[in-house]
Amino acid sequence: MTRSTGPHGHRRRRLRTGALVSAGALLLGGPLMGTALGDALVAEPYPDAERHAPSPMPDRVILTPTEDTATSQAVSWRTSSEVMTAQAEISPMAPGPSFDDAATAVPAQSTEPMMADLGFPVRFHTVTFEGLDADTDYLYRVGDGTNWSEWMEFQTASGEAEPFSFIYYGDAQNEVHEHVSRVFRRAFVDRPQADLIVHAGDLVDVSTRDNEWGEWFDAAGWINGGINSLAIPGNHEYRSGVLAPYWDKQFAFPDNGPESVNAEHPETAYHVDYEGVRFIGLNSNLNNDEDMQAQADYLDQALEENPGKWSVVTFHHPVFAMTGSRNNQRVRDYWDPILQEHDVDLVLQGHDHTYGRGHQQNAEQGRSGIHDGTVYVVSVSGAKMYSLNDLGNWTDNGGQPVSTAEGVQLYQLIDVDDDTISYEARTADGVFHDGVRIEKRSNGAKQVYTVDEDGNRVKPGRG
Repeated sequence: MTRSTGPHGHRRRRLRTGALVSAGALLLGGPLMGTALGDALVAEPYPDAERHAPSPMPDRVILTPTEDTATSQAVSWRTSSEVMTAQAEISPMAPGPSFDDAATAVPAQSTEPMMADLGFPVRFHTVTFEGLDADTDYLYRVGDGTNWSEWMEFQTASGEAEPFSFIYYGDAQNEVHEHVSRVFRRAFVDRPQADLIVHAGDLVDVSTRDNEWGEWFDAAGWINGGINSLAIPGNHEYRSGVLAPYWDKQFAFPDNGPESVNAEHPETAYHVDYEGVRFIGLNSNLNNDEDMQAQADYLDQALEENPGKWSVVTFHHPVFAMTGSRNNQRVRDYWDPILQEHDVDLVLQGHDHTYGRGHQQNAEQGRSGIHDGTVYVVSVSGAKMYSLNDLGNWTDNGGQPVSTAEGVQLYQLIDVDDDTISYEARTADGVFHDGVRIEKRSNGAKQVYTVDEDGNRVKPGRG
């Protein structure tokens, strides 16, 4: 199967506002008056308990990767508690509708009923499809045998190093329905061929609020059912030190991280291999020596045993803080030496509600603007914004910031090829903000440099 990768252009879409205003004026019999319209048509908020109520129809369908992304695939979903026969059906891709007669049924593993804070019981269900063919398109649906989702589709990985794309988001967290949904849609329009989506924590604001999880799932909608998601928890996935009760029930991440961490905080530290890249997720909320060391040992081993050419590590609290008086010293002490020792390619982070990209000062090669080290990124996709500090947390701790921003929502498009990773950050309106290229030879020698929207190298003082 041929896949398109690399930088892609995108067509800007503009609403015909004049036509919309004219139509509104005709409907109302006069010009649109925002204040008068608001005064005349005040409505009561639709209750969250009704808006997010479960039913026998599946909702919150999401794909998550397994350890073997070439031959298996996990999918999870939610229903009301009375569903007792949760299952999925799967079939190879077909050009017409006759495939459903021969689809294979797979029973689900279901949770016990859980009481949501909105007052209704729910169940979560997970199916793992196994014995699949590599690099193959499949159709699937989930349900109870009578009430089904639509047929959705996914593609298995090739099992080998191949070009592919993935998307990375910083914190969504706040006003997800109003503001984050457009970021998710825009990123998909710009990379419809993406195979993975990386979420660097703080998906929601209050981890126990069902309406916030409902908004997060609704914001991406059917995209979650067709592209694998990798997520790690931020501090807002915890409440009073307790992980969100939904976390390991609505997601099905691999159970291959440090046992001592995942026993108490399931599916919060793990790794996934995908077509030449090892993705590693860590839980930076566990700010104690035992858990930090356990994850450090795991990180070291996972990187040492990386079967691919590339490595991407994600956790919530940045190595180099961007804002306020934050200083994640334990992250820097326990994990950063390992990131540098293994020359990790990308470290994708959140938490600071700003944008920042940079590297270690000692990785720079003269005054060329080229370095050979790890790229550290902090980003934000949601509406909550902080102000940048003086970046002293970078420079006082051996880091070199290259690109920063505040007050903008962003999404990141990352294209992986045999010897190149092309990274691009765009703002919520689709405008290019920042780019970097990582080139790596077969012997591991690496060059990293800033690029413009067209992929051309930007030399220091010229971009």
